[in-house]
Amino acid sequence: MQAYTMSHDTLYYDGQCPLCSIEMEKLNRHADAKLQLVDIHSLQDNPGLPSRQLLLSSLHLKRADGELLTGLDANVAAWQHTRFGFFYSWLRWPLVRSIADWFYARWAEVRYRRLYSDKADNQS
Repeated sequence: MQAYTMSHDTLYYDGQCPLCSIEMEKLNRHADAKLQLVDIHSLQDNPGLPSRQLLLSSLHLKRADGELLTGLDANVAAWQHTRFGFFYSWLRWPLVRSIADWFYARWAEVRYRRLYSDKADNQS
């Protein structure tokens, strides 16, 4: 497993999700050196992180100081490492935040079920 330094923010994403992979390619192309992208499926273990299932259910960003952000907070924080960060910051404005978070939560739930519900059912 590759060692990641704590002077970086680390975004954990689902590399088996086609839409997620496309966004991560774009993010990786534009991000500064202080953001590391980690496919959850490449993790051997996840000390100090939520369970693999929880990581796969939503984006997670671990800041250099150890703070863990999830969902749109993680996405917006990751894009702040690019010159396009301003275009994402409006999603955290007070009047927009609750609506955007609701839509993200529904999308993440549907995405997770579509990709993993059969696997979870087969493991039971």
